[in-house]
Amino acid sequence: MAVTKKTNKSNANLFVLLFLLGIVSLYVFTYESPGSVLSSPKLQVFKTVFISMIIEAMPFILIGVFVSALLQVYVSEQMIRKMIPRHPVLGILTASVLGIIFPICECGMVPAIRKLIRKGMPVHVATTFILVGPILNPVVFWSTWTAFRNRPEMAFSRMGLAFLCALLIGLIVYRFAKGNPLRQTASDLHSHDHEEDHSHTHASNKVVSVMGHAIEEFFEMGKYLLFGACLVAVLITFISQESLVSLGQGAWSSNFMMMGLGFLLSLCSTSDAFVAQSFMTTFSKGSLIAFLVFGPMLNLKGLLMMLAVFKTKFVVLLSLLVFVFVYAGSIILEYTVLK
Repeated sequence: MAVTKKTNKSNANLFVLLFLLGIVSLYVFTYESPGSVLSSPKLQVFKTVFISMIIEAMPFILIGVFVSALLQVYVSEQMIRKMIPRHPVLGILTASVLGIIFPICECGMVPAIRKLIRKGMPVHVATTFILVGPILNPVVFWSTWTAFRNRPEMAFSRMGLAFLCALLIGLIVYRFAKGNPLRQTASDLHSHDHEEDHSHTHASNKVVSVMGHAIEEFFEMGKYLLFGACLVAVLITFISQESLVSLGQGAWSSNFMMMGLGFLLSLCSTSDAFVAQSFMTTFSKGSLIAFLVFGPMLNLKGLLMMLAVFKTKFVVLLSLLVFVFVYAGSIILEYTVLK
C-alpha cells in the first residue's frame, strides 16, 4: 500500500513537471528570437493571469486544508454517522447540509465516504454527501462570493443548484441502487478498518498529526491548482477571444464545454471560482455555474478515485445523473435567475 501511494505521488509530480516544461517550451519555440522571449507580450499576459489566480486562490486553499486536517484528526466517522437520521428523505436532507459543518474538499471525500459506508452509512446518504459536501460549505461560498463580488447571484445559484442536484440524485440512488457499491469484500473491509483504528490509537501528538495532514493535502491541492492555473493562462494567452466568444455564447454549447473543462481541470472547489471568474466576459453565466457545480461533483481525478473504490456500474450511474441534472439545471438558471 505504501509503495503504491509513493508511486502515485511520484507519477503526479512527474506529470506536473512535464506540464510546466511544456508551458515553457511554448515560448522557447515561438517565432520570436530567444533574446525577446522574456519580453514577449504573450508571456506577460500568461504571467499576469497565472500569478493572479494563484494569489487569489491560495488563502482559500490554506483554510480548506487546515479545516480538513482538523476533521481528519479530531472528528470520527462514528460521530458523523450518528448525525444521520434513519428515514431516507431526512437522511438525504441531513447529508445535504453536512457540508456546512464538515467542509471537506472533494479530494478527501472519496476515502472518507468509503469509511462511512463501511461503518454502516446508507449508500443514498453517502452519495448525497459526496456530491454536495465539496460545494455546500462556508469556505466555498466565501470564495465564490469573493470571486463574483459584483454578481452575488452566482454564489447563490451555485449553492442552490448543487443542493437540488444532490437531493434528487440521492433519492434516485435510494430508489434504484441496491446492494453494496464498494469493490472490497466485507472481510477485507473489516480487517482494513481494524488496522486503521489500531494505527490511530497510537497517534501520540494530534497537533503534529493536524499539521502533517494539512501540509500533505496542501501540496496535493497545490499541484492541481498550478495545473489548472497554467492551463487557463494558456487558453487566455494563445486562443483568440473571438474563438472563445463563438463557443462560449451558445446556451447549449457553452454549458457542455465548461462542464468538460471542469472535468478535465479537476480544480479544488475552494479555488475554482477564481478560474470561472476569469471567463466572466467570455462565457455565459449559466455555463460558469455548470463549471462550478459539475467540476467538484465529477472530475477526472475524482472519477479515477471513485473507480478504485466503487463498482463501475455504480460510478457510471452516478456520472450520468450528475451530468443530466447539472446540465439541465444550468440551462434553466441561464434563462431565469442569471438572465
